[in-house]
Amino acid sequence: MTSILSLKGSKKLLNAWAFYDWANSVYSLVISSAIFPLFYGALFRVAEIEKVTVFGGEIARAPLISYVTSAAFVFIALITPLISGVADYLGNKKIFLKFFCYLGAISCIGLYWFSLENIYFGLACYFFGLVGFWVSFAINNSYLPDIAYPEQQDGISAKGFSLGYIGSVILLSFNLFMILLFPMIFDIQEINGEAIELVMMKYSFVLTGIWWALFSQYTFKHLPKGYKRDGERRNIILNGFKELQGVWKQLGTEIKLKRYLGAFFVYSMAVQTVMLIATYFGEEEVDWGSDDFRTIGLIASILIIQVIAIAGAYLTAFLSKKYGNIKTLIWVNLVWVFLCVYAYFVITPTDFFIAAGLVGIVMGGIQALSRSTYSKFLPKTTDTTSFFSFYDVAEKIGIVIGTLMYGAVAQVTGSMRNSTIFLGLFFLIGVFLLLRVNKKL
Repeated sequence: MTSILSLKGSKKLLNAWAFYDWANSVYSLVISSAIFPLFYGALFRVAEIEKVTVFGGEIARAPLISYVTSAAFVFIALITPLISGVADYLGNKKIFLKFFCYLGAISCIGLYWFSLENIYFGLACYFFGLVGFWVSFAINNSYLPDIAYPEQQDGISAKGFSLGYIGSVILLSFNLFMILLFPMIFDIQEINGEAIELVMMKYSFVLTGIWWALFSQYTFKHLPKGYKRDGERRNIILNGFKELQGVWKQLGTEIKLKRYLGAFFVYSMAVQTVMLIATYFGEEEVDWGSDDFRTIGLIASILIIQVIAIAGAYLTAFLSKKYGNIKTLIWVNLVWVFLCVYAYFVITPTDFFIAAGLVGIVMGGIQALSRSTYSKFLPKTTDTTSFFSFYDVAEKIGIVIGTLMYGAVAQVTGSMRNSTIFLGLFFLIGVFLLLRVNKKL
């Protein structure tokens, strides 16, 4: 770990770490939030169907993507500890950062061939895109206490998310030009019998994969390999789970950390579910008037979120310095409670744009501040990979529960609106749990 310690806190190392957000956040925006949900909905509208026969039964489009998302996060929760154990043995977590980065990038490119006829291949690409993004993101997160001192962590965490928002907005803007203006400029309506808008959306998936892999090279060049624990190593494959067990036992003496993790588990469940499902909600529940305006409106709302989130991440970091991390997180969660209630009544595009602006203020802030708060609560240790593996497994299990319940409520009640109220309860519980944590931090 000498190479890490000798560079710890250096501007070059901090920027290299933060720059991975610039590289991989295009997946979060283009695939998870903006273009893919529009593309997915358009496939069903063009085919004039609402359900598809898959996995042995008929499933509506919204619950289907929610269930596949849940399955992906079950896989992520299981594989993250395995990666942690092997990385700990090899002393090289960067090799896994590269592998899952490239897995995600290739899966994005594979979405070019997503169709209802090739539904299993398409869902597999969607599945492994999620795996590549979240596992590589978790590994990159585990570097934070290694490369930054406690007083630097809030700022560099916010900088990472802000870089991600800026980069993803740049790529999304270019994709928006392709999808909306390219057909008008060149007066092309179809390519090989397929609507030009859908073809341009598929090109955007390819560009996302290329962007992700290309810009990650700066991070790969400057981040160190990681830390190799001394001593004999046995049961390498299962060691990651044993380390999680060790972290769990250590939480018995780390009361503040344990209470914080409990609160994080609950409210993060709701945050990530909102971020994964929001565009599907807007695509299905908002009265856009026409398909063209639906596309323009949803992409515009995503851009609003991203631009405002840049300021939101820094605003939250500023408030955390003035009032403390926990107090700031409590107020941010209360804003989320209001947003969930407000979403139930969203009908018009204007309603949705207002919601998008409010989401932008708190979305980046809660993610960046949650990451740095956890890092500050960690006991003094060189085994940061295991602690962040525990953090990420907790987050992913929460996402599984959140997306499953969201999909189930939507399927049983026939409306995604009812699910938003359900999510609001989790934010409210998160507030009460945060009140039990030391608010001096």
